[in-house]
Amino acid sequence: MKLVRFSANGHAPRLGAVQDDTILDLQGSVAATLRRRGVVRADEIAAALVPQSTRQFLEGGAASQEAVDGITERVTVPLAGARLHAPITDPGKFICIGLNYRAHAEEAGAAVPKEPPVFSKYSNAILDPGEPILRPRGSGQLDWEVELGVVIGRPCRWVTRDKALEYVAGYTIINDASARDFQFHTTQWGPGKMADTFAPLGPWIVDGKEIPNPHVLELKTWVNGRLMQNSNTKDFIFDVGYVLQYLSNIMTLSPGDVIATGTPSGVGLGMKPPVFLQPGDVVRMEITGLGRLENPVKEA
Repeated sequence: MKLVRFSANGHAPRLGAVQDDTILDLQGSVAATLRRRGVVRADEIAAALVPQSTRQFLEGGAASQEAVDGITERVTVPLAGARLHAPITDPGKFICIGLNYRAHAEEAGAAVPKEPPVFSKYSNAILDPGEPILRPRGSGQLDWEVELGVVIGRPCRWVTRDKALEYVAGYTIINDASARDFQFHTTQWGPGKMADTFAPLGPWIVDGKEIPNPHVLELKTWVNGRLMQNSNTKDFIFDVGYVLQYLSNIMTLSPGDVIATGTPSGVGLGMKPPVFLQPGDVVRMEITGLGRLENPVKEA
């Protein structure tokens, strides 16, 4: 299933499942199914089982999934007529892994880390597909970073590496946009990572069942049509299982938490001379099976 948040016909964003050239309205379809079965409070029950929040839907666990799996009455809208929003906007935690590709560590002149470097973004950074990344005032070094995003599907604590993928709801594309001049104000990277709009995300979350092996995916970035990043998750230093094992040994991971797993080589900072994004530029990213994420750049 490709889980999306979409809006159409003046409605607020809601959850849907992309199926070919249509979007199945999940809440509307569950409500229609319940009404067909004679349930009087169909709309209210459907809203509880399939809320507009992706995090709350994942927190519904088996009850929400069974409601979706049991849909018999379909309410759909054309994909071409809908606006796609970031597929999750309210993660409880937005955790980022740094220096997680061997070639990227090499281009950064950094040693291969012994354990995953960890930093955070926040929900203010999440940006819809198609909306502009805002270059912060005072920054002249805005960079791109295509990353495989992992969305947690159920509570995860002290998970082992070999079982970790069982806790993944799905995968998405994240652009870990970075203001490099802010990033290196100190040894802590946060100032260059947490700005508004610095986490374009989408266009959807692809069910883990459709991505059985997240370690053979191609990642690509184009800037104004020029290919900048072209790599594969085979180059991971720490695979998804290890990352989840490491993090869940430190904290409980919860449904709807988002983990950005690091970027491969080809970032602007690593070029000679460095290349940075300018207002008017367009960044397009693709990961095998996860679609395309495209955003323009504007001055804040």
